Amino acid sequence: MSQQSTPASTPTAQLDLAEEFIRRTTPMSVIRGTLHRYPAISPAVVLLVAVIVFGVINGRFLAPANLSLITQQVAVVGTIGVAQTLIILTAGIDLSVGAIMVFASMVMGQVAAVHGVPGWIALGLGLVVGLAAGALNGVLVTRFRLPPFIVTLGTLSIFVALTLLVSNGSTIQGNQMPALLTWTGDTFRVLGVDITYGVVMMVVLYVIFALILSKTAWGRHVYAVGDDVEAARLTGIRVNRLLLSVYVTAGAILALGAWIQIGRSFAASPNAAIDINLDSITAVVIGGTSLFGGRGNIWGTLLGALIVGVFRNGLALAGLDVLFQTLAVGILVIVAVGIDQWIRRVRK
Repeated sequence: MSQQSTPASTPTAQLDLAEEFIRRTTPMSVIRGTLHRYPAISPAVVLLVAVIVFGVINGRFLAPANLSLITQQVAVVGTIGVAQTLIILTAGIDLSVGAIMVFASMVMGQVAAVHGVPGWIALGLGLVVGLAAGALNGVLVTRFRLPPFIVTLGTLSIFVALTLLVSNGSTIQGNQMPALLTWTGDTFRVLGVDITYGVVMMVVLYVIFALILSKTAWGRHVYAVGDDVEAARLTGIRVNRLLLSVYVTAGAILALGAWIQIGRSFAASPNAAIDINLDSITAVVIGGTSLFGGRGNIWGTLLGALIVGVFRNGLALAGLDVLFQTLAVGILVIVAVGIDQWIRRVRK
């Protein structure tokens, strides 16, 4: 007489127990799953906490004049962050964004102030510089199959050298340039806060690329390539062409950032935006975009840029040296990457 199997030992019972174990959730797994689905939640919480803390530490933080200053600072970082987001979504990274932006701004300023070129032509030449720089990075990555990190590390030095060559190390003041080039620094008032047209341009840029990434085939292909480049290639996506278009688009955005930077500082300076590379990467990563590509949200980058601006401004009002501000941004990067790694381990 055969021994009767107990319910727990039957294959069906074992499968049920396994399924129950797999579905068992903990509060941390729920949080991790939520952050995986909605990556903009964590930067929104960080931004809210930072505003409250700095507002309590220093009453001037929430003053209209200071809020206006923060928005003007964020306009440049936020614009560069759009370009950086597109590249990081494809599992790349661009260390040359700041150098390209400064080079484009110097070309605009030089041809307008020194050679007397009209403002609209100077803007056009700046756009050509941005497109050419982006195309150079894209060709080196796609045609020569070089790692984006190495490519943009090299072109960073190239564009810094070209900037010094073009400018001869000198700054061009805003009053030497046509009004069109400094127009992005003009302000209008909203609820007592002075907003520059550069800020408006940045917001419009976010709206445009939020729609492009979510509503177009190009946007979906960007996510697909970043998630799994080989799978994307097998589904018929022309990966090299897409990557080249991403780098060229980023170059155009950087030219727009150069225009905003000129208006922001009322000058074209070869020494402008020294920390813009670190700040742009920080904004993207804090905003929930994965450094490994394929996951992220453009609005999260805007939140990340606001966090960077709030931290730098709040620490400055607290009387800390700029070195500690940079230290804080570096810590934010490490924490954000650690959180990203933790979120990526979520069971899909």
